[in-house]
Amino acid sequence: MSPGTPSDRARTFTETARRAQIVEAAIDTIAELGYARASLARIGERIGISKGLIGYHFAGKDELIKQVAYEIAEQMKAYMTLRILAEAENGPRFLRAYIGSHLAFMREHRNHMVAMVEISRGSADGQQPIGGVDEDVRIFEQHLARFQAEGQLRPDFDPSVMALAVRAALNAVLLRLAHNPDLNLDNHARELDDLFRRATSPDA
Repeated sequence: MSPGTPSDRARTFTETARRAQIVEAAIDTIAELGYARASLARIGERIGISKGLIGYHFAGKDELIKQVAYEIAEQMKAYMTLRILAEAENGPRFLRAYIGSHLAFMREHRNHMVAMVEISRGSADGQQPIGGVDEDVRIFEQHLARFQAEGQLRPDFDPSVMALAVRAALNAVLLRLAHNPDLNLDNHARELDDLFRRATSPDA
């Protein structure tokens, strides 16, 4: 069963609510204890249920972790999409919204993002994505190229390189946040906005 899809039998409202509760408990437990120490028993303790009850809803830790990663990615996507689409016709404001919405989500959902970092580090193959980065970068690159063609951004930068640079900067902030809960994300948002605005401005 793939994450985010219903099982063969329809879930009741209570079952759906319990699964969501377990996922949120897993996020907080992973953020607090790390991937390796976040056992099903510890996750259950956080919300007062048994390991066996978690097993009724998820076929082991691997399935639960996949659902956690899926839920975080979907929540982040929904949070950012509204803010980015509002600026879809203005290149500089789109870039600011892209950077700002990433960092605002990090600030408002720190445990979610720390959990994703821990999952990335602790997954068996080391390849667990942070929020579907490859697809996100591809779409971001397409928008940058469109704004270049419209004359709203500097025409002589490589959209692929710029998209990767922005994402690398955002991921670097995320890694720092995982180790420093007091990181000033508002300051990072201002500095990164200024940096990439200068790098992409048609007047540069």
